[in-house]
Amino acid sequence: MKKTTKVAAAVLAAALSASALAGCGLVTTNISKDYAQVIAEVNITNSENFANSEYAEYADVIETAEITKRDMVAYFVSTGYSMMQSYGWTYHDTFTMISETLVNRQIYIQYAMLYLLENGENYSADDLRAEIDQAADGEESLAALGYFLTTEEKAKALYDTRVLFNNSLDSQETNYIDAGDEETSSETARTTPTGIDTENEDYYNDRYKVYTGANAAADCAGYTPQDGSTATTRRKAYSAFLASLRSNDLISSGEDTTNIENLSYFKLELENAYESAIINKMTDMFEDLIRASITEADARDVYNTTYLRQEQAFAADTSSFESALDGVSDTSFVLTAPEANYGFVVNILIPFSTSQSQQLSNASADYGDAKGNKFNARADLLNKIRGTDQRGTWFTGAEDYSFRANADIDDPSDDVGEIYSGSDVTRDYLFFKDSILDNTQYERVPNYYGRYTYNGSVEKNDDDEYVLTPNRIDINEFIAEMEGYLEFAQDGVTSGTAYTLENGTYVNGIVDDSVAAAANSTDYFNRSVSDYYNSDNTVDYSKFIYYAGQVSFPDGFDANRMFVEGSPENVAYSVMNELSFAYNTDTAGLNSYLGYAISTGKTDYVSEFEYAAQYVCRKGAGNYVVVATDYGWHIIYCTFSFVSDGEGGVTAPYTFNWSEIEEEGTFSYLFYEALCSDLVSEYANNMQTDAIDAYLDCAVVYEDRYADLLGLDTAS
Repeated sequence: MKKTTKVAAAVLAAALSASALAGCGLVTTNISKDYAQVIAEVNITNSENFANSEYAEYADVIETAEITKRDMVAYFVSTGYSMMQSYGWTYHDTFTMISETLVNRQIYIQYAMLYLLENGENYSADDLRAEIDQAADGEESLAALGYFLTTEEKAKALYDTRVLFNNSLDSQETNYIDAGDEETSSETARTTPTGIDTENEDYYNDRYKVYTGANAAADCAGYTPQDGSTATTRRKAYSAFLASLRSNDLISSGEDTTNIENLSYFKLELENAYESAIINKMTDMFEDLIRASITEADARDVYNTTYLRQEQAFAADTSSFESALDGVSDTSFVLTAPEANYGFVVNILIPFSTSQSQQLSNASADYGDAKGNKFNARADLLNKIRGTDQRGTWFTGAEDYSFRANADIDDPSDDVGEIYSGSDVTRDYLFFKDSILDNTQYERVPNYYGRYTYNGSVEKNDDDEYVLTPNRIDINEFIAEMEGYLEFAQDGVTSGTAYTLENGTYVNGIVDDSVAAAANSTDYFNRSVSDYYNSDNTVDYSKFIYYAGQVSFPDGFDANRMFVEGSPENVAYSVMNELSFAYNTDTAGLNSYLGYAISTGKTDYVSEFEYAAQYVCRKGAGNYVVVATDYGWHIIYCTFSFVSDGEGGVTAPYTFNWSEIEEEGTFSYLFYEALCSDLVSEYANNMQTDAIDAYLDCAVVYEDRYADLLGLDTAS
């Protein structure tokens, strides 16, 4: 399967294939000479402020950076074109932005080099000068940048550049694959969990290469061709890529195109990667300074101040609290609530079929009332709902994420271990192999347990295409799957005491939050119309809860450890999250942080859902119910709720603990990381702004040399 990485797929192919500049008819008779023009010169040592700076002694190691018109075009192709399309900018706006960006970047790059010389370890001006003097002609700038990078950092920059070019060629090649494949699937793939196939931040592979079709894909370790790719389609893509570069004069005649890494354009992108690496290196030093400056008292003071501010604000304005609740994330925390029982729920919807919905729409109302309640007819239809595993397109979509667990294992590290298949031992397909197993390249996907097999049969036809037959399960079979998987996953608790499952029960109403048990699962479907109403003819919404159960945390639910991998809180949540991806047809609920935010008062949710969600939030995290609405069956699991302190207030769900700031996933870790991130970002932005403001006078810009680009709006 094809992997994605944190290196964003370039929009080079889109811009290049558009021939954006050549298409405007402004290509000169000597485009090479035109694009070779220097449109700006930057040397930070020429600034009036430099002589009095702490870096004055390094004046002789900074070379004047010449920004050419070709650099502007290259930036337009790689980034500016996309921004222009996204924001509706004019060419004038875009190239003005590019000019300012390239100048400011060079100032900041030169500043970073000086900062590292002054503050880094094992750097010297003499060694830097020697590195530059030894460089090949035309590679002095790359050598100067490379001096500040370790062997691993340079290898990472090269890897990222190769990935960038493979992504660009992939985009080009799609045109040729599609042209030769009349049966390309139009199927929309189901949403995948956030974090799938995310490369570890420092990962690189020395043997990873750019695949051009002239070489063998098998020799490009770690690169996986797209479905339908052939050596021919890849060579066509590479030829088109080269043609587009030539049309924009981003490569010159005589360049060796048989090796993509010899191209001047490749070296330009590699230099950009080196520049980014240097800026990141300096930012890491900023981060070290910030972290060293934050004391336990500082962090605790921020926590206490945030808590008190929220307590006052939320008490005065409930709507501001509910807005904050909707924005909860790893970097945005709600530390208190105006009252207890606000919370979050996972909602898994197993819906009526289209024909069942139509039957419900055509059914007679219970009492012919104006509200149109059809609870009795709905109960009959609920008994006929069948859910199916929704993950079929994870087999058949553009990406095949599936694999057979523990089948044909060559590497012991590929062993998935035990899997959950219900009572059907033939079920053995899982998904996202690299994201659920430990490996050096990919991060483990968070909040997704990853051992629930596809619920259905999987075969392949003579054309090696998947033939999927999902099992159709009723609500009782789903409950069995859910509770069976929760019990199975108890062994996954590696931090703390494993959760247990309280005996679930079929429900015949709720009084004062106490469940009235039904005799069996059929009671729900044998009620009279009056059973759904109170004596005053108002609706008794507790009667729509079909089943209730609880994941019990013996040591008490600890919100501080909700996102600690292997904690009972996280394992239970990860199981419910995975089941949601498997069965939920309410796709808006996929990849939400903790699920839907539930308020204590009137909400916009349908009344049956509102009642049930508020009920499990009152009962607390780990409680779940099955409830019916006109949409079908909802399985509602409370992931978190604010608990009463018994005195009319709310127990603080989180405790900032300095000793836990290095334990990944704890509240203290997340709070501390968010605090550091904010401070580092602010500090880095201030440093960048100050550096550019202080030394901007060093730049000489020749706007007349790119006036034709600024005037493309009129010319085209």
